[in-house]
Amino acid sequence: MVHCSSHDGRLAKKLTGDIANALANRSSVSSLSFYDRPTKTKCTFKPSRKYDSASVVKTIILGALLYEKGGILSESEATLAHKMITESDNSSATTLWKQLSDLKDPKRPNPVKIKEFLNKAGMRDTVPSDDGYWGLTQVTAGDQSKLLRIFSGVDSSVLDGKARSYALRLMSQVQANQRWGATAGAPLDSLIHVKNGWLQRGQGADVEPFDRGDWKVNSMAAITGGGHNSGLVVLTENNRVPEGRPAGEGWNHGIDSIETISRAIYRDVYPGAKGYHPSRPFAPTDLSSTAR
Repeated sequence: MVHCSSHDGRLAKKLTGDIANALANRSSVSSLSFYDRPTKTKCTFKPSRKYDSASVVKTIILGALLYEKGGILSESEATLAHKMITESDNSSATTLWKQLSDLKDPKRPNPVKIKEFLNKAGMRDTVPSDDGYWGLTQVTAGDQSKLLRIFSGVDSSVLDGKARSYALRLMSQVQANQRWGATAGAPLDSLIHVKNGWLQRGQGADVEPFDRGDWKVNSMAAITGGGHNSGLVVLTENNRVPEGRPAGEGWNHGIDSIETISRAIYRDVYPGAKGYHPSRPFAPTDLSSTAR
């Protein structure tokens, strides 16, 4: 059930109905968490349900790196962080994941520094992958929303102002073909900060039967500037591809689900504002068992 609260009771009621309508008749399993600071509005739908993170975990890696380094990165760390967020570069994410891990067993990096950050940030529902596959970290919409609040807020108890600004700056520089999802419908006069993630699980015997071939498509975005201060996280799975159809149909279905929700929310919170229409690259043909 969708739960919304707001300083404006009519807005809360409208959001509740419109989000429910956006979720209806979608085969995707979805969770969301939304906040808007100016109107003191919050909306959630299954915010504690766990999902494979794919590349939205890269925001956690970034937060943990900034926390561990006191916000001051070396030149090489800054290069890795930039590529990891703006290009969703997997090799950079793997390097930083290992840097933040205990490597006594190189095949099973223990991400101890990431766990320390999650604990400090109050993201207690998040379960980092313990086998080195960071894209299979279990995340929730509620916890990812907490991270957006940290990045876009004024509280320095987790990250100082310089670190928070740095994180948002990287998310505002994400390349054009990866700015879809929870940005759809955001006011054009706002500054958009985004990170998406997607993966298709393989068909191997090591994959649970209900997961085989399934697309996981996730998006998180904050909007700031011009009096705006909002954050939206939408996580999806069960974006299945009918037998004989192109693999990219599941990917597109997940994005469509996210953007339908996103546009419904921004229409209600910012009525009359011109909304952002993100571009979308061609759907991948096959990304089995990989995360981006």
